[in-house]
Amino acid sequence: MVRLNRIYTRTGDAGTTGLVDGSRVSKADPRMAAIGDVDEANSAIGVALQHVADESHAALLGRIQNELFDLGADLATPGKGDFAPTEMELRIAQSQVDRLEREIDMLNEGLAPLRSFILPAGPGAVAHLHLARAVVRRAERSAVAAAREVALNPRALAYINRLSDHLFVLARLIASHNGGDVLWQPGATR
Repeated sequence: MVRLNRIYTRTGDAGTTGLVDGSRVSKADPRMAAIGDVDEANSAIGVALQHVADESHAALLGRIQNELFDLGADLATPGKGDFAPTEMELRIAQSQVDRLEREIDMLNEGLAPLRSFILPAGPGAVAHLHLARAVVRRAERSAVAAAREVALNPRALAYINRLSDHLFVLARLIASHNGGDVLWQPGATR
């Protein structure tokens, strides 16, 4: 378990930060941008969670928030070998990606097929979930950019890709109980 006695360490004052293995990188490193974007995505989900009334949906998001900390730890651990989780290395596992896919399928079951693009809008939780989805997409772009420079766990990249889909479908499901999706109307204001 993590134990922090002090919040500030002064070790980052020169613009570097530590990775899990003790090595240091610039705070401007693409890996750190991805970790920061994952943190922001987690915060956006936390805000959305405050507007989710259904306990089962809240439980899904709570589990995802915890896994985003796992994802941040994975991204902060330099890659070696097959990226399998070990006692000393926290890695996103295929089972986590698979679970997201099962949840997406379950949430999507009763929804009408899309007939238009959806605007990122809607009451309460819906708009917040769309915002969280957009932040997750940015985190995914950052992780893909970092993966061009350093080896990253491919399951971590798959997880974050599925997560944006998960948030999209959950937003649609909640919207379906609150007046439906806000649909894009191409050229409507010409």
